[in-house]
Amino acid sequence: MKTPIKLSLGFAFLLLTIAAMAQDKVVLKTRLPPPLFVGTPVPINVPNLEPPAKGKRPDFYVPAGTINLAARKKVTSSDNNPNAGTLDMVTDGDKAADEGSWVELGPGKQWVEIDLAKSANIYAILVWHFHSQARVYRDVIVQVSDDPSFKSGVTTVFNNDLHNEFGLGTGKDLNYVETYQGKLIDTKGVKGRYVRLYSNGNTANKLNHYIEVEVWGKPA
Repeated sequence: MKTPIKLSLGFAFLLLTIAAMAQDKVVLKTRLPPPLFVGTPVPINVPNLEPPAKGKRPDFYVPAGTINLAARKKVTSSDNNPNAGTLDMVTDGDKAADEGSWVELGPGKQWVEIDLAKSANIYAILVWHFHSQARVYRDVIVQVSDDPSFKSGVTTVFNNDLHNEFGLGTGKDLNYVETYQGKLIDTKGVKGRYVRLYSNGNTANKLNHYIEVEVWGKPA
């Protein structure tokens, strides 16, 4: 007769634990820019392309107290002389697709790196490339590390470099079309101080653009 009681108590404890965990999570809230598609849409013929998003992105939950650690933080790059804009635009809070809201890096393989100033537990990264036209940025890789040179202790949190163009491993993530909602990457609490983002041109031209990057987490 004691077994059912024990099972009931165990089930009740499990429910309480789940409820407590749920209460410690909140919806990630970020300010989105207005959608701004201009020009004639160009057909996109890219392999491994994820289906287009329909409507608002589903809610994403993060631990309570999570903040955008990248805001106004220092940005460095493989291209020290951007064609347009400045590197600080990557973390300045401006996500609009208007002229003058992005930094344009040179053609081919490029990266930007954000120094969060201290190591942190990172739960989500949001990326806005150029989004006033439907484009796919090629060979997108996002990595986190405590080493600014990214030679040790590197964790890859996103990689759609299907042909291993960067030599960082073959990617299994899907290509995606840029939108005003940005690309949300679930980083599952990975720990690190530096975030590096790679790209290799896009379906409209060979250049690389960044409008904004947000890194949502809590200091470790």
